[in-house]
Amino acid sequence: MLESCGRANATVSIAESCTGGLITAALTAIPGSSAFVDRGFVTYSNGSKTDLLGVPDALLARTGAVSEEVARAMAEGAIAWSVASASVSVTGIAGPSGGSPEKPVGLVHIASARRGLSTLHERHLFPGDRDAIRLASALAAMDLLIRRLAAG
Repeated sequence: MLESCGRANATVSIAESCTGGLITAALTAIPGSSAFVDRGFVTYSNGSKTDLLGVPDALLARTGAVSEEVARAMAEGAIAWSVASASVSVTGIAGPSGGSPEKPVGLVHIASARRGLSTLHERHLFPGDRDAIRLASALAAMDLLIRRLAAG
């Protein structure tokens, strides 16, 4: 990650819901991470997504917190509310409860934004228990962030 940020001359911010800080913790465990990590937002509740990232209440009411639109808004809010040049966001249902036929346990939306570029999005349906889903989400988010940095 340090190399990816260095090549892209980027700093990052992270907006997390279902991962609850796991991504930020993983990134800040890297020696030298202070050169590329600006901040992490743990926005577990809908209110915190609105208060800290500017996700519109109307969007949350229309799509629910676990949606492509909210993941994109979270990533873009993490850029808007920081000095970072790139961001990644995660919102999903880690379980074991909270799923529905339309949004099952394991559904995760990830987005990555970069100032001046379009926001990337991925939808995943991860198998396993809560810990497995959270870990898979964190790894997928870091992968998307690296690809966003490499793509410009």
